[in-house]
Amino acid sequence: MSSRKNKRRLVAEINVVPYIDVMLVLLIVFMATATVLMQGVQVDLPQAPSSTINEKDEPLIVSIKQDGSLYINLGRDEKNAVPLETIQQQVAKIMRTKPQTPILVWGDKNVDYGKVVELMTQLQIAGAESVGLVTEPPTIQ
Repeated sequence: MSSRKNKRRLVAEINVVPYIDVMLVLLIVFMATATVLMQGVQVDLPQAPSSTINEKDEPLIVSIKQDGSLYINLGRDEKNAVPLETIQQQVAKIMRTKPQTPILVWGDKNVDYGKVVELMTQLQIAGAESVGLVTEPPTIQ
């Protein structure tokens, strides 16, 4: 009879209290770091029509170098500079066949801002519903 008293029944419960504590600490850390990562500078932006990027389709990338030369990632001539009118015509053709294609602009950080705005405006005139700027994330030191 003593053997029956010494046998304890195993409890198959998981103690989740430590996991909840860790989750709440991580939540606080993420909330604190999210406010630090938000940076911005107040500037007077030029007015141009804009819309959000639809990420369902593969984007079309238009690059602009510091000297203002333009490149588009189509075909074999990706490394050759293209005039703005040619880019506008090519984008208009793509927009007629795939109107939801997002357009991304890769601009050199030293390029004249007016040239970037002119490019984006011409892309939207060509029928691009979505024109976005590509940036690099800030480096944390």
